[in-house]
Amino acid sequence: MKLQNLRRNAGIATAVLAMSITLAACGEDEPKASGSDNSGVPSSDAMADGAGAQTFGDGCANVPASGAGSFDGMVKDPVATAASNNPLLKTLVAAVTSIDGLADTLNGAPALTVFAPYDGAFAEIPEADLNGLVMEGKDKGQESTLYKILAHHVIGANEDKDAIAGDQETLAGDKLTIEGDAESGMTVTDGTVTANVICGNVPTANATVYVIDKVLTGVK
Repeated sequence: MKLQNLRRNAGIATAVLAMSITLAACGEDEPKASGSDNSGVPSSDAMADGAGAQTFGDGCANVPASGAGSFDGMVKDPVATAASNNPLLKTLVAAVTSIDGLADTLNGAPALTVFAPYDGAFAEIPEADLNGLVMEGKDKGQESTLYKILAHHVIGANEDKDAIAGDQETLAGDKLTIEGDAESGMTVTDGTVTANVICGNVPTANATVYVIDKVLTGVK
């Protein structure tokens, strides 16, 4: 399932959020509940126990305890909106909103899994290169390199910590390999870059988010 198809199915609004922060200035603070099924709706057990009950990873300690960016706040919103409220994901959100309609596409998808690089992961990319990717994203939209990189981090099914391991096809049409578990630690690789999951199994209204410590470029 490609993001172009999701865009058509979601009936996206055409307005684009202005990118109000400079990517190089984003912070470097490092850091699902599972309970979601493939319908993209958090289970009643997860809601009853608190949305952070089955999250894992040391980075989860850096998620706010309350408010829209907390686990209990994020579970109420679709994934792009939920990410925009999380202080670990400012650069990712700036990249997503630089591409016309992409945030609405992600919000409108019925079920997704998102591997979300935290701000420190983007900080490893040279400033000029990162800003160049964003400018190309604004100009070329879904034909841009930035779009392909972002799609490389998204799976078209809502997979919790007990279902995510193994090879998973991304919306860019390639594969990621996820290894490990919540107890021993989890990694995700595209064959070139291997990232650690620093806060995993985070539920949103239509997706499960795994915050990772590297940007998966998809370049072999």
